[in-house]
Amino acid sequence: MTILNGIRVLDCSIAMAGPFAAQRLGDMGADVVKVEPTSGEWQRHASAGGAVGNSINVSFLSLNRNKRSLAIDLKSPEGKAVLLDLVKDADVFLQNYRPGVAERLGVDYATLSAINPRLVYVSMSGYGEDGPYRMLPGQDLLLQGMSGAMLSAGAEGAPPSPAGQYLVDAIAAYSAFEGALAALFHRERTGEGQLVQVNMLDAITTIQMQELSVFTVGNKPQARSAEPHAHSYIRSPYGVFQTADGYMTLAMARFETLARELDDPFFAGMEEEREGWTQRDAIFARIREHLIRQPTAHWLEKFRAADIWCGPVYGYADLVEDPQIKHNGTFVEYDHPTEGRVKVPGFPIRFSRTPSAITRGAPLVGEHSEEVLRESGRSADEIAQLIESGVVRQHA
Repeated sequence: MTILNGIRVLDCSIAMAGPFAAQRLGDMGADVVKVEPTSGEWQRHASAGGAVGNSINVSFLSLNRNKRSLAIDLKSPEGKAVLLDLVKDADVFLQNYRPGVAERLGVDYATLSAINPRLVYVSMSGYGEDGPYRMLPGQDLLLQGMSGAMLSAGAEGAPPSPAGQYLVDAIAAYSAFEGALAALFHRERTGEGQLVQVNMLDAITTIQMQELSVFTVGNKPQARSAEPHAHSYIRSPYGVFQTADGYMTLAMARFETLARELDDPFFAGMEEEREGWTQRDAIFARIREHLIRQPTAHWLEKFRAADIWCGPVYGYADLVEDPQIKHNGTFVEYDHPTEGRVKVPGFPIRFSRTPSAITRGAPLVGEHSEEVLRESGRSADEIAQLIESGVVRQHA
């Protein structure tokens, strides 16, 4: 048995953040019903990185495992009635509509909580449910730019550099996932559901707890160095350095150790909390001169033996073959009915008694419509009529 066995989730979200949050609930055993248009959710038609699939593209596949698909036309009275009927027995309702859309569709918290007071209603947005930015597009890169984080790393005067992953979407997804679990726990204690609101701007801002507190409480300016230092609020050395055959990371080494391991008196007598800040550029440049002379493996072996914090800079090809990744079982493989054998990132949270599992891959559009409606108590004739009228789509 998985930990959320018996919990029913209605996932009315699109793109990445909402579906990712719902997938995490599904990984833990919740019965996640993906409620999508009869034409299929937007992400089915927008490939990530140009990667496509046989019937399901890679982007959708990666965010919608452990779900069943119910394809209905929510803009029709009959389709809306189907959804409201499902809400009666649901535990979690998750949506990331633009502000105002849920109200227009009649699936806002006030409406659904009146039907089911025990419902945990998770509403996700880009900037908040109200305020001056409420209608702006909540896209990952735009939020990264607003977050301030791009100016905490790199060289002064160099262009700001975005993260190499869809960072804001992922953080917002985990915030929604955490909020849903906390609200379910509250419901177990009190019997009452509630509204849970998550927005991407607050998620990416509050994750910078240390950095922003250094600025607001410590009154330290966010000042980048001339050299590409990896974080404006951490002393040197701290960054990415080129080696003879690639790149490596180096973090906060003691200067007396560097002097010994690099055989360079330049570092002798330096104090971490003084020169580590005042000589940031000179220290970076000096280390760069040394590391370019030998391959990465040489420096990793040498520095790790001396307890200097360092590591390789991987590409994805390196990451998937890393021995610790393999030992952890970080990636999982399963057979998908249309996409074949797939290898994807697995489960970041481990439970000793209730482990997560993949019980189904990402669904085809409306693959489970008939099944879900039958479970909700609708007769075979009613279901057939909904399918025939186009309100509901059942995958052939």
